[in-house]
Amino acid sequence: MEYHQVLEGSQPVDLSRHPSGIVPTLQNIVSTVNLDCKLDLKSIALQARNAEYNPKIVYLCDLVLNFLRGIVLICIYFILTLGCFQRFAAVIMRIREPKTTALIFASGKMVCTGAKNEAQSKLAARKYARVIQKLGFPAKFKDFKIQNIVGSCDVKFPIRLEGLALAHRAFSSVGDSFACYEPELFPGLIYRMKQPKIVLLIFVSGKIVLTGAKVRDETYAAFENIYPVLTGFRKVPQ
Repeated sequence: MEYHQVLEGSQPVDLSRHPSGIVPTLQNIVSTVNLDCKLDLKSIALQARNAEYNPKIVYLCDLVLNFLRGIVLICIYFILTLGCFQRFAAVIMRIREPKTTALIFASGKMVCTGAKNEAQSKLAARKYARVIQKLGFPAKFKDFKIQNIVGSCDVKFPIRLEGLALAHRAFSSVGDSFACYEPELFPGLIYRMKQPKIVLLIFVSGKIVLTGAKVRDETYAAFENIYPVLTGFRKVPQ
């Protein structure tokens, strides 16, 4: 098995799995679970110290901000383009270990976001379920599922986004381009990959954000697919 040291002080990379020599870092795991019982959100907020509930001022953009924690520009883009200012009623609960946020709905459905890997996400979801149980609700732990994995990496070279967008705009069978680049609205190129079904946000600096995966191997495969393309649009210093 061939290994390669990408950067000084970094862990060896298995080149059989990551031919580029770069492994995207998982930044956020979004999961869902069904607690299988009706919940009194106001009661939960009053009893739990780590919970808040204000249905009049909670908006769906809060969910987007948590999903893509730390990527403010991306959040702004989705909020502006998708019109995410819709009200919903959910308790927002947080725990420190693993550092996560949960959105808990009256139906018993729960969304957990902020974990750095799949195991952490499941552990956090179980902890939230236990909190709900301790508050007197017959909460169960059913249908746990990873809904989205957000990863990021840096190819360490600048990219010609205009050329990339132009070259890949015509590769769609449904009229919606693979590559969308509108620098007046958002500084990154949005690349919709069909297989695996991943959305990549590509920045001129060489920074890449990958979102939409259900399993981490989809994130890795998407990056290995795009890496040779990016090298073809490497910006040559003047």
